[in-house]
Amino acid sequence: MNIVDVSFEGSFEKLHQCPHHYLPEFAFVGRSNVGKSSLINMITNKKGIARTSGTPGKTQHLNFYLINKSWYLVDLPGYGYARVSKKIKSQFPRMIENYLIQRPNLYCCFLLIDSRHPLQKKDEEMLSWFGDHHVPFVIIYTKIDKMKPTSKMDNIELIRKGLLESWETLPQQFITSSTTREGKEELLMYLATLIESFNFPD
Repeated sequence: MNIVDVSFEGSFEKLHQCPHHYLPEFAFVGRSNVGKSSLINMITNKKGIARTSGTPGKTQHLNFYLINKSWYLVDLPGYGYARVSKKIKSQFPRMIENYLIQRPNLYCCFLLIDSRHPLQKKDEEMLSWFGDHHVPFVIIYTKIDKMKPTSKMDNIELIRKGLLESWETLPQQFITSSTTREGKEELLMYLATLIESFNFPD
């Protein structure tokens, strides 16, 4: 799939404010500073379409991007960053949960995990929540370029083993780097497959 048209449709605090349409939506979520904005910029070929920052927690709303006029990429607020105010931090779970449970157009959620670190408790909790609420998801490992070439897969295998302690099988997984663009084509091909399988209303 080639992405040739990207339109920022808006940033919304409440679920009822989000666009009303019949197109499939794919949500991207992860811990703050996991590299979500950089990944979105990479796969859309639009540098700066999603705000990147050295300060985590910048995404504080539900950000909607219309892609190729045929599907939506939804950038969800990051979780787990302590410096965000308590009031805003308490709103994040409610905002994310309302979207993931109640949004009828949501077709799949892409959970980003930083490949450089051991399995984090917040990521485990998010995955368990997906399972409890039957939210379809895949896993994207980010920042693989930050790992030493000889050992970059070792930590990912440790994460997978940790996940398999709670899951019988794991969903589709992608290894990516926003710097080297590794994994971009595989991710876009998978998205294209999902879009083809989406049941559009007559």
